[in-house]
Amino acid sequence: MSSSINILGNISKEQFLKEYWQKKPLIIRQAYPNFEPIIAADELAGMSLEEEIESRIILENGPDSPWQLMSGPFEEETFSKLPADKWTLLIQGVDQWIPEAADLLQDFNFIPNWRIDDLMISFATDGGSVGPHYDQYDVFLLQAEGQREWRIGQMCSEQDDFLKETKLRILSKFEETERWLLEPGDMLYLPPRLAHYGISQGNCQTYSIGFRAPSQSELMHSLVDQIDISSNEDQRYGDPDLALQNHSGKISTAALQQVRDFMTQAIADPLLLSDTIGKLMTEPKYQQVNDNDKDGHSDYSLLDLNDDLQAESIERELHSRFAYNCSDDAVSFYAGGKVHALTENSLEFVQYLSQQRQYQGERLLNYCKDKNNQQLLLRLWQDGHFFAAD
Repeated sequence: MSSSINILGNISKEQFLKEYWQKKPLIIRQAYPNFEPIIAADELAGMSLEEEIESRIILENGPDSPWQLMSGPFEEETFSKLPADKWTLLIQGVDQWIPEAADLLQDFNFIPNWRIDDLMISFATDGGSVGPHYDQYDVFLLQAEGQREWRIGQMCSEQDDFLKETKLRILSKFEETERWLLEPGDMLYLPPRLAHYGISQGNCQTYSIGFRAPSQSELMHSLVDQIDISSNEDQRYGDPDLALQNHSGKISTAALQQVRDFMTQAIADPLLLSDTIGKLMTEPKYQQVNDNDKDGHSDYSLLDLNDDLQAESIERELHSRFAYNCSDDAVSFYAGGKVHALTENSLEFVQYLSQQRQYQGERLLNYCKDKNNQQLLLRLWQDGHFFAAD
């Protein structure tokens, strides 16, 4: 894939963000001209046999219920027992396992890459579908192979009713407003909470590029964890202007305001908020096998680093997520749910690390002339974020 092509067709990135992002759907004909799937259907089925890969099968007319959900890992005989049509295989996080899938996500960097969740691939037989539903996040649906008809419906909310006879969140009412038939290379963007219903026309593959949308609850839990890490025991609730009240059990309006001000002060620190979201959004989606020792670091040394940087090409591991924040003269770099505190001298370096997943060894060596950059790269390598492609 190449970021030199405009995957939004005749829509500029600025226009897309202003007029479509989180607002309304957009059909993009031939976003990827002459697109070829990055993995064959039988290889996709093979991935579903692996325990560490998240996979599902959805049968519209299951033996136990309509829209029946089966969760992997599966066995080879599972597929021999499936009906001839109206079923879908879903493989989550394909970018964690296939470099070409991770490269494809690079084409969506006009959205901050810490917002990108993963690339899911669905293989569907004729009539295969996951039913009319909505997602809580933005998604680009790229047709990779065969044809799929997409029907668009109403904007939804948690108040909408779902079918009772299935564990899936299938809408009980779908109000179609528009439909399109997508060919290989066509792409459909859908904002959050927009009902949609995709139906395969013959066998097909569809790639779903989804975006992370943490809930308020997730963010609050992450914030509380971060406050615990950086807490100051001297910061406690106080009420120096306490007034006498008639009933001692009453939580007064003034007390509520005092609590509100106290909590607002707690989250007013921009570094605290940056660390909260930076650590949360760079945590790996799936648990990785780590060969590091009990101290959390391998015996990988500066000598090893300098040796690896002689390679022409360095690559970021597929599971690794990077982000950064800069304020005043400080830079915070986030990787794998950890924060690394740096100075503004490292800003260009962390921008380079965050923008892509392939790097030039010579350029990394040049950045390492700064000892802070060198130490950061060493820690990242020790944590398993890089390898020499040679």
